[in-house]
Amino acid sequence: MQKPSADEYAIGYQKYFDLVSEGDYLNLLRQNSIETINFFEEMPDEKLGYKYAEGKWTVKEVLMHIIDTERVFSYRALVAARGDATTPHYRMDEELYASNVDVSQRTLQSLISEFKAVRVSTEYLFENLTDAQSTLWCNIVTHRMTTRAIGYFLIGHVEHHLTVIEERYL
Repeated sequence: MQKPSADEYAIGYQKYFDLVSEGDYLNLLRQNSIETINFFEEMPDEKLGYKYAEGKWTVKEVLMHIIDTERVFSYRALVAARGDATTPHYRMDEELYASNVDVSQRTLQSLISEFKAVRVSTEYLFENLTDAQSTLWCNIVTHRMTTRAIGYFLIGHVEHHLTVIEERYL
């Protein structure tokens, strides 16, 4: 699956695409999975509930956000790949999602296991797409996005949050 061109997603997503290396998409996705799991497995316990500023998420909340976003965008990729370019899909309100889940009593390992399960589902979806399906569109109300753009976004989104954690939490 080829990397999408800039006209396949909203300009505001460019920062995520800039974080994705060149190479075979499935290899990049699987490598991102391994790196993400290793990153969180090595997280010091004392950092799990840390917030670097008022109104920011804890490390566990960031991981939950990654999981939620993976679910939402994988569904959008499925919609696009199956040829449904007309059904409108509304913006994911990440703050709403975060305010309606409590991860304070969950273990980090529980969240990592959930990430693994969701990511494996994403991997199956993308490994079985045709090139033609990868260029089909999802009708996100504020912008349109191709299946492959969604796939590459998922890698860049995780990379973005791992970088934020490295720079602001550790």
